[in-house]
Amino acid sequence: MDELVVLDLASNAIRTAFLVSAPALLLGLVVGVAISLFQAVTSIQDPTLSFIPKILAVMLVILLAFPWMISVMKDFTLELFTNLNNFIR
Repeated sequence: MDELVVLDLASNAIRTAFLVSAPALLLGLVVGVAISLFQAVTSIQDPTLSFIPKILAVMLVILLAFPWMISVMKDFTLELFTNLNNFIR
């Protein structure tokens, strides 16, 4: 296997992982910052107040983006199996 092939494969794998995880992570970040701001303004320091909404938001975005996530992972897998003969050399 050539070094360029390995680098290309690793680059595509990292890009795919980033694309699939980005929506859930970004929404979790936004909800977490909003709740932290709310807690700072109201002086409420309940740990469940920050945990439950973040979990619900991440679950909702995964539910809504799941078809797109599967499509991205399917495309990566098809590309990987299509170019499998390039990895054997």
